[in-house]
Amino acid sequence: MSNYDDIINMPHYVSKIRKPMSLQNRSAQFAPFSALTGYDEKIREVARETSKKIELDDGIKLMLNEKLCLIKNDIKLRPKVTITYFVRDNRKENRGRYKTITLNAKVVDEVYKRIILIDNTIISFDNIIDIKV
Repeated sequence: MSNYDDIINMPHYVSKIRKPMSLQNRSAQFAPFSALTGYDEKIREVARETSKKIELDDGIKLMLNEKLCLIKNDIKLRPKVTITYFVRDNRKENRGRYKTITLNAKVVDEVYKRIILIDNTIISFDNIIDIKV
């Protein structure tokens, strides 16, 4: 005689108040969980590669300024330019990535110190590190 002989053959209890839980909800009780909320996302964010913005010396700034003047003088011809520039990262302070784009120039705006390309991409002069005309 075992300890459970008195209950082993009893019918399974079914609640009259609550509906039976779905199989999906029952299995979710045993699913793995993250003990530290947001930890995985933080690890992915730290692993994401970004760069510091390069500070240009005066000689390179002068060369870029001359190229921008050439583009401005030929702006009616919509010259094709290849620009490498810094794009700030929204999540990491003082970090970002460098992007190179080749398109036709539309406007060289000296007032706001920016160049606008044919697809309306706006690039600040301060973020440009290279221009090829």
